[in-house]
Amino acid sequence: MTTPERSALGDLANENRVAPHRGEAFGPAFAPPLDDSVYEGLAGFRGAMRRFLAFSEAKLTAAGITSQQYQAMLVIKVHPSGAVMIRDLAREMLLQPNGAVQLVDRLVNVGLVERRQSPDDRRSVLVAMTAEGSQVLERLAADHLHEMLRQEPLLAESLRQLRRLGR
Repeated sequence: MTTPERSALGDLANENRVAPHRGEAFGPAFAPPLDDSVYEGLAGFRGAMRRFLAFSEAKLTAAGITSQQYQAMLVIKVHPSGAVMIRDLAREMLLQPNGAVQLVDRLVNVGLVERRQSPDDRRSVLVAMTAEGSQVLERLAADHLHEMLRQEPLLAESLRQLRRLGR
């Protein structure tokens, strides 16, 4: 039997002794009001991420590829066999299979990846890096690693601050 104190979210509102609001969907651990230092930590962390993403977009644009293409190349590179089926690429990148096919088409057209017949199943196609794709990826990954390490102090401090506040 449902009592007036129970909401669609269960006893969450009753436990916090506050009226239901949008923030409750995330749990009572960080229910408002939050200390200003939480906002400072979040702002610092998001600022560092945005600076990194701006750096990344500029590097990728200069190389003539998109962030999605770069991510696909990373997924292919780290696959144990060095080649990946399109359905697995789609799953890893949270794409629909037809979106992954279009992404692979674009990478094939610029010579960064190639399609290969699967040795295990002739009906399946694998996607693998070309020599040119491997060179492009290595340069971009080195640049990204350098920038991530440059941003590390701000990211780490923001996370430490948030961890202290979240306890």
